[in-house]
Amino acid sequence: MGETAKYFVVKQKAVPEVLLKVVEAKRLLESEKVLTVQEAVDAVGISRSSFYKYKDDIFQFHDNSQGKTFTLTFQMDDEPGLLSDVLKIIAEYHANILTIHQSIPINGIASLSLSVQVLQTTGDISRMLEQMENQKGVHHVKILAKE
Repeated sequence: MGETAKYFVVKQKAVPEVLLKVVEAKRLLESEKVLTVQEAVDAVGISRSSFYKYKDDIFQFHDNSQGKTFTLTFQMDDEPGLLSDVLKIIAEYHANILTIHQSIPINGIASLSLSVQVLQTTGDISRMLEQMENQKGVHHVKILAKE
């Protein structure tokens, strides 16, 4: 029996440097800034064997997200306009909000879940999530599901 593939979503800081360099080498090749794998690996400072070992196993988050729905959860301060600010970030990245559910705030903290559809015009999802997480008053953003 073959091993079932398992997928994880991790923040960039948790990814080993060699894997980040593989992603960068792939980006150089796709953008045609370099023409060969050797030029790409030389540019990022890894071996060809490292590139070939991992090239099919790591992708930037937004590479496979087009046309998908993400369910996100947040904990945020119960402040006027904060939800609006978060929704503006989603609009700036041209993602489509499908559902919004906010609980009644407890001790000044609201729990929120959003379903967001990624479209062809949607920008870099990882940057969008980072921008939401860095919004003053937002305590955390977590991806619950990807469909």
